Amino acid sequence: MPASALGIWLKGLRGDLSLRELAQRSGVDHAYIYRLETGAKEAPSDEVVNKLLGALTPSERGAEILRFLSRNPNVDPRLTEFAWADDKISFEEFHMLTTVVNRGARPDYATSLARIRRFMSEDNDG
Repeated sequence: MPASALGIWLKGLRGDLSLRELAQRSGVDHAYIYRLETGAKEAPSDEVVNKLLGALTPSERGAEILRFLSRNPNVDPRLTEFAWADDKISFEEFHMLTTVVNRGARPDYATSLARIRRFMSEDNDG
């Protein structure tokens, strides 16, 4: 089963913790966490997300993106992988990237990010 954007982000935040360790720390069933990571489940409640975030203690960016992905299950998993690989991508930039419509066979997130940053820079300058 293909992973969801939420699943990719959650697994990244989990890092070296086992599913059972995260379950024990968060009070969320390990099987449910597994289903979130594999994409079998995509829309956890705010309560579950808060429990997971409390156990994982990610950066503010990491928490914002996880919350966003829990409410927006249609985000391209490749975008999530792109953002995970570059921690300089802010939550605001990530959010804007999710709204970019990519025409063509393969999205070019790096080019879109450069355009967003240029737009944001111009907007801040004037």
